[in-house]
Amino acid sequence: MSGNVQLLSDTLAGAKAAGRSALIAYLPAGFPTVDGGIAAIKAVFEGGADVVEVGLPHSDPVLDGPVIQTADDIALRGGVKIADVMRTVREAYEATGKPVLVMTYWNPIDRYGVERFTAELAEAGGAGCILPDLPVQESALWREHAEKHGLATVFVVAPSSKDARLADITAAGSGFVYAASLMGVTGTRASVGAQAQELVRRTKATTDLPVCVGLGVSNAVQAREVAGFADGVIVGSAFVKLMLDAPDERAGLDAVRALAADLAEGVRGAV
Repeated sequence: MSGNVQLLSDTLAGAKAAGRSALIAYLPAGFPTVDGGIAAIKAVFEGGADVVEVGLPHSDPVLDGPVIQTADDIALRGGVKIADVMRTVREAYEATGKPVLVMTYWNPIDRYGVERFTAELAEAGGAGCILPDLPVQESALWREHAEKHGLATVFVVAPSSKDARLADITAAGSGFVYAASLMGVTGTRASVGAQAQELVRRTKATTDLPVCVGLGVSNAVQAREVAGFADGVIVGSAFVKLMLDAPDERAGLDAVRALAADLAEGVRGAV
């Protein structure tokens, strides 16, 4: 089975054709449990997410803030494995028919084996991978196997990226470009602001790929603001925090479904 990079591209193009941004949600695999994580992904899709990123929990998530670190820690203490991540992707995709990516640091893939990881992700119906810490100049092996298996390679750009570097990154990527709205780690912010808009403008000057903004978006007002200039709005910590704060799993699922619906209204409101 080939991966679903085309489904991802079609989904983003469909949102654009409808005159809106795509809503992309992030949730870690294995949190609060493997089954609970799968249920949460289904809930955000039900609420209106177009794409979901499944986080591969890592013991040293340098780019993630305290909320996602806490969830990763719960998942790791629960014994989550790469096989559970693949199962999460498979069940989420089979239940919804919507694009599911994996967001992971490079080290777990390197240890697991690039060929094995890409083959299993494609077989599970995955659309690709977001690789926040893989330098483009060291990515040839990954990209070769990802392309062979029909998987997108999504790289992250930041406000500190110079124009020439942006061009190198976007030329190597596929699916979409992940624009980190500000320097620092993931987490909700009071405002996402002008820095993100300028980064999107600079990134779009180098590529025809959709540019999606993450880091800091947590409510419909911010989603509407970002949807005014980005092809996709990425929300992670706000969903994870609702799951962490919920008194029980059902309440958590209801909360993330409701937030997805609110955010989906937000991205549509920017039309």
